[in-house]
Amino acid sequence: MTIAPVQRTASNAWTDAKLILALEEVVETELNRHLKVAKEWMPHEYVPWSQGRDFDGVLGGEAWSIEQSKITPLGRISLVVNLLTEDNLPSYHREIATMFGREGAWGTWVHRWTAEEGRHGIAIRDYLLATRAVDPVELERARMVHMSEGFESDNAHSMLQSVAYVAFQELATRISHRNTGHFAGDPLCDQLLAKIANDENLHMVFYRNLLKAALELAPDQAMRAIADVVTNFRMPGHGMPGFERSAVQIAVGGVYNLRIHHDDVLQPVLRHLKVMEIDGLGPDGARAQEELGVFLDGLHAQAVRFDERQAALLARRAANAARK
Repeated sequence: MTIAPVQRTASNAWTDAKLILALEEVVETELNRHLKVAKEWMPHEYVPWSQGRDFDGVLGGEAWSIEQSKITPLGRISLVVNLLTEDNLPSYHREIATMFGREGAWGTWVHRWTAEEGRHGIAIRDYLLATRAVDPVELERARMVHMSEGFESDNAHSMLQSVAYVAFQELATRISHRNTGHFAGDPLCDQLLAKIANDENLHMVFYRNLLKAALELAPDQAMRAIADVVTNFRMPGHGMPGFERSAVQIAVGGVYNLRIHHDDVLQPVLRHLKVMEIDGLGPDGARAQEELGVFLDGLHAQAVRFDERQAALLARRAANAARK
C-alpha cells in the first residue's frame, strides 16, 4: 500500500508560520482527544513518606550513605539521569513556547504539556529523597550544573524538525522511564514510573499524530525533517554531568540502548506513519526517504554488533560473579 501525497513546489514551500496556522485545527483536535483520555494522578500517592527522615545539615539528621539505598545500582543511575532530564523543563518550555506560540490551541497544549511534565520531576525527586535512594548533595549539585547550562534544541531552526523530534523523543523517554522502573528493584518505584511513562506515551501520540498531518500537508519538507531528526537524534539530557558514562551503563544494563532505540522507538513511529511507503515525493523528499532507509539499515547493523558485545560482557560478569 502506498500513500500519494499532494505535491508542492519549492516556490510555494511551507514556512513555519504558515504550517503553524495550517495545523492549528489538528492541534485543537489532538488537544481535545488528549484531555479526554489523560487520567489525573497524584504524585504524592507514590512517595513512601513514612520512610523519610531528616538528613544531616540544618536539622541535624543522619547523613546519607549508599547502604541506605534499596534500589539497584542500575536503577539509581537511570533514575538520576531521568530526573536531571526532567529538571530542565523550564528550558524545554521556553523552546516550545517560542516555536509554537502561546496563543490558541498551540498555546493551550504548550502549557498543558508543561504542567504534566512538571509532576514527573516532582514525583521522582520526592521518591528518591524519601527513600534515601541517592546522595541528596550530589543530586542537587548535578541539578545546579545541568540547569545552569540550560538547553538549546538541535531543531529550533525548524518547526517540522521540532515536531518530528518530540514524536520520537517522547517515546524514547517513555521507554526509558518504564525500563528504569523494571530494573529499579522496588515495586513502588515501578508503579510510579509506569504512571510517568503513560503520560509520556500520550505526549508521543499527540506529536506523532501532528507529524502525520504535517506529512500530508507538506510531504517533502516533513520527510526531510524526519530524516534529519532520525539521523542526528540525541536525548535532551546529553549535556548533563557524566552523561556519557551513565549512558554506557544504562545501555549495557538494558534500560536504553541502540537495539531499543531502533526496535522500540524509531521503527514503531515510522511504521505507524508509513514513512517508507509514501510515494510520489519530489526530489528532496525522495532523497530524504532514501537517506532514512540507508541510515536505518546501518543502525540495525550497529545494534546487532552492540547485542553481541553486550551478551559477551554480561556473560563475563556472570562468570566472574560465579567464581567469587
